[in-house]
Amino acid sequence: MLFISAHLHTMEARDYPCGYLRTRGTKIHSLGDMGELDGPLPGEQVIDLQGAHMYPGFVDAHSHLGMWGNGLGFEGADGNEESDPATPHLRAIDAVNHADYCFAEALAGGVTTAVTGPGSANAIGGQLCAVKTRLSRIDTGMLSPCVAIKFALGENPKTVYNDKDMAPITRMATAAIIREQLFRAKRYMEDVDRAGREGEELPEYDIKCEALLPLLRRQMPAHFHAHRADDIFTALRLCREFGLRCVIVHGTEGHLIADILAAEQVPVITGPILCDRSKPELVNLTPKNPGILAAAGVPCALCTDHPVTPIQYLPLTAGLAVREGMDRQQALRAITIGAASICGIADRVGSLAPGKDADLAVFDGDPLSNLCRPRLVTVDGQIVNEI
Repeated sequence: MLFISAHLHTMEARDYPCGYLRTRGTKIHSLGDMGELDGPLPGEQVIDLQGAHMYPGFVDAHSHLGMWGNGLGFEGADGNEESDPATPHLRAIDAVNHADYCFAEALAGGVTTAVTGPGSANAIGGQLCAVKTRLSRIDTGMLSPCVAIKFALGENPKTVYNDKDMAPITRMATAAIIREQLFRAKRYMEDVDRAGREGEELPEYDIKCEALLPLLRRQMPAHFHAHRADDIFTALRLCREFGLRCVIVHGTEGHLIADILAAEQVPVITGPILCDRSKPELVNLTPKNPGILAAAGVPCALCTDHPVTPIQYLPLTAGLAVREGMDRQQALRAITIGAASICGIADRVGSLAPGKDADLAVFDGDPLSNLCRPRLVTVDGQIVNEI
């Protein structure tokens, strides 16, 4: 396809107020000023956007899309395995229901990529995956089966396991369970590496330790669910102990320690900000948080934590962040290239650039306004939503 006469918001170094974008197959082939376009190729579908605004498809950096069935109870609740507080071996791809109606709602809001996975019942919850929101089956709709391992600190593991009368029922025990499992995995990794160097027999297979090897080898980050400032510091402490790449998810009290997070360049996936203070650790929740963090120099993304905030309202949360002080361009980056970079998928999505997936969201007005929805959405070069 060839899109012409569009205002291209590339999320790269340069935008094009009157530009074109050409797709070939599933990828963006080329883009630039209309004056640079020689004309359509033979048989090419031409779509005149007449000055409409084109953005890369939006990226929700943290959700539970497809993990809790839309409108279902226990039978559709597959996000928390509340039988063991340390489950790094659980894979979101084995639970995501690609047929959940909320995938269609995501597309209707211009959200074309979502990172989804386990909830925060367990100290170590499992493996987060990145998926397109248009998929006929999870195996073919993935960007990555595992972008990070999910950890959780604070009230959620305490609450879940207190009701079961088993550890962890304190923050101390939550951290200790994480530390114990990481130590076991580190020793397992050393045994595996030594066996490879010296031709020794491999240690007995341990599925939990095996799942943590990419984390310990810094091939992927640890995503730590943490709201309170002290929990954020616990996450940083654990990551320093084991040499992990740390990403803070939620970071509700991040605005209280923004200078420290900026100094350590710890990415924060903020949100949801369009929600209530449903538990004590959210007492300092404020929609000003993303703006304060970004202004301090903290790498930021915004998330819905779907279904806490329905995923189609991701751009609305960015608009709320702008209203509460976040720079508009930073807010757009927080749901496009910033989110993709933090989640390790920026080679595929998050900006308009040759070679990237042809995931596009076209608006006649401001995508951050509640009065505007996409005119057209494409995923992998195919139109999936049009009004």
